[in-house]
Amino acid sequence: MSHTTARLAERFAVFAECLLTGVWIAVVSAGVVTYPAAFAAGARHLRRRTAHQGGGWREFAGDFRTAVRRGWVVGLGGWVAVALVWVDVQAGRAGLPGGPAVGAVGLFALIGAAVAGLRAAAVWTPGERWRALLASAGRRTVLDPAGSFLIVGGLALVALSAWFIAPLAVPVLGAVAAAAVAVEERRRGR
Repeated sequence: MSHTTARLAERFAVFAECLLTGVWIAVVSAGVVTYPAAFAAGARHLRRRTAHQGGGWREFAGDFRTAVRRGWVVGLGGWVAVALVWVDVQAGRAGLPGGPAVGAVGLFALIGAAVAGLRAAAVWTPGERWRALLASAGRRTVLDPAGSFLIVGGLALVALSAWFIAPLAVPVLGAVAAAAVAVEERRRGR
């Protein structure tokens, strides 16, 4: 096998691993508030695979169990934020004074929070405290707008995939986790 063919095969294997990881993330996110832990376990799995350290479902599941111990609180907070933004948007639609501006600010804040959550999950390791991870990820979200925009693009890809072909959104979740890992690795490399 030539060097070019081997490199192409490795890249395809990483892509396939991302899609499989997306399925795993979707399965363990079925608990509704478990999505931060699912992304953290998925990101850690992808970091292991790209570093050629192996790993599989068993390691993913172990990471998920560890991350969900405190990560479910982050997931609950995310749903509270979604509910608050929904109320803001409804206020804007009802014609309340300043409602559209409040709704737009709330929507942008929600997108920022989602990006910070994904950035936090991308660097999670067992023993990390979610509060510290989120605070640091929030700073990186603001200070690295290019990386944050790449993650927003990944989230848009999931939304568009779900809109066009709903089942396609499931494996694409792994691509979003990979994008968050890549953004964090890019930032570390500077």
